[in-house]
Amino acid sequence: MQKIINCLYRYPKSKIQNIRRFGGLKAYRSMLAGQKAMIHHANHLPPVYSDTNGHEIYFLTGKKYLYQTLFCIASLNRQSSVPIQYVLVDDGSFDTNLISRVRAKLPGCRLVLAKEIMSNLEKQLPARDFPILHKKREEYAHIKKLTDIHTILSASPYKLVLDSDMLFWQPPLELINWMQKPASSVYMVDCEESYGYTKSFMAELCGHIIPDLVNVGIIGLNSTTINWYHLEHWIKRLEAQEGTCYYLEQALTAMLVAGQTAEILHKNKYIVNPDMKEINQPQAIMHHYVDLSKYGYYTLAWQKIFRDN
Repeated sequence: MQKIINCLYRYPKSKIQNIRRFGGLKAYRSMLAGQKAMIHHANHLPPVYSDTNGHEIYFLTGKKYLYQTLFCIASLNRQSSVPIQYVLVDDGSFDTNLISRVRAKLPGCRLVLAKEIMSNLEKQLPARDFPILHKKREEYAHIKKLTDIHTILSASPYKLVLDSDMLFWQPPLELINWMQKPASSVYMVDCEESYGYTKSFMAELCGHIIPDLVNVGIIGLNSTTINWYHLEHWIKRLEAQEGTCYYLEQALTAMLVAGQTAEILHKNKYIVNPDMKEINQPQAIMHHYVDLSKYGYYTLAWQKIFRDN
């Protein structure tokens, strides 16, 4: 009966509400058309060559998001003055066709596929010791930005992870400086607090005051400082007391950086959810296109990058 109610009432109602948030059916269809065009044009971006000795930047990606990853990398490549090794981490959807596409579009990039990921997890996070983390991996893909990326062997313990739905408009000097001499965590400032859990309870669990407005669109962490037993315990307690939440990975990351020194990227230079004025005439270094800014992302922003390439 609950499934029938969801199909006939809740899901359609939610979809209608979402369409209204984006300005009505015409605007919503325009956005979807823009997304479709972006997916198509990603196939025609010129290759971006990775430097195998460059600074590593990580993306968790796959079939659903590769087009965004390619556009993000294309925009960053135009603005970067340092050699970069792009590392694409399989979200579980890579197949031979996608691998071939990545090799063609990102020659020299490092691909971390499912077999290597599972081997890393077995060595560092065995399921017998971390059953909750393994269960969350199966039902909540965002947690892989922690588990799958920070168990990868690399030359540096510091890993810089970017979301794919971002575009760079100016040289990200702060990020470049951080990559060259990482000495702390680095993260973006959110447009509104999105942890999904009460900060007082988060602070009680981790023993530190929770920083405001952590956004993990850009997040750099020292893998060796992550206490996986703490993460296992925090997830268990958070979900037992306050339920499951889409923002779990962001909440956990805020708990990880709590009590640490961190470089905080300026909110007016690295903008989360830019408005249409900013999308039309970018003044910031970077945009992270969440929520309503998806409209400008799909209908306008990517086209500027495509023209410049």
